[in-house]
Amino acid sequence: MADRYFVEQEIQAATALLTGAEAHHLLHVMRGKIGDSVKLFDGLGKEYLAQITRLGRRDVELAILSTEQVDRELPLRITLAVALPPGDRQQWLVEKATELGVARLVPLLTQRSGQVTDSMFNKLRRGVVEASKQCGRNRLMEIAAPVAWSDFAAVAHEAARYIAEIGVASLNPATESARWRKEIVAAIGPVGDWTSEELAHAHSNNWEPIGLGPRILRVETAAISLAAVLVAHVQGTPPADPPK
Repeated sequence: MADRYFVEQEIQAATALLTGAEAHHLLHVMRGKIGDSVKLFDGLGKEYLAQITRLGRRDVELAILSTEQVDRELPLRITLAVALPPGDRQQWLVEKATELGVARLVPLLTQRSGQVTDSMFNKLRRGVVEASKQCGRNRLMEIAAPVAWSDFAAVAHEAARYIAEIGVASLNPATESARWRKEIVAAIGPVGDWTSEELAHAHSNNWEPIGLGPRILRVETAAISLAAVLVAHVQGTPPADPPK
């Protein structure tokens, strides 16, 4: 998906304005010229064919030539709730989750995980934009505000809920309870794993344990492995009507 650029503001008029990193890339990396055509998206589901009409020092103005509703989302929402790993491993996780079609990433605060700062949050969101440009998604994966696991686990989600645990049997999520839900939520613990207290809290709130094999995986590997299993299930099994 070459020559795709993200516009921060919803595109509603006959023109659009690229600013910031997107304008810099078009101006100084791609060496865009007046009359060049590119594709734009604003993260709300549409794709726009546009033509450069003005090149500024720090912005680019484009005329909208056509609009198309292009849906590349999964038929069922997947939320990954993850106690984020340190450093660049976060960016890799965000990139791959975006490519797979995950709808929402929730950073979890656990007894063994660190805090999520504003700068980290902004960097993760930028990673979503870059991955969306590459893979063709026109809706941005949401990065939710960080939340304590004890609070998140206790919420009565209208979703099928799974928690990744070391030492439990692998589970096929293609169960009747998952098939008719509108969302699947999967929780992955921190470096060092969940505490016994956190696991007990999950079990008491009816989270279903799911195993990822006999090897101990890094946080980001576990998150993307589980997401891939869920995506394969979602794409291969259309949601059914709820049981009567």
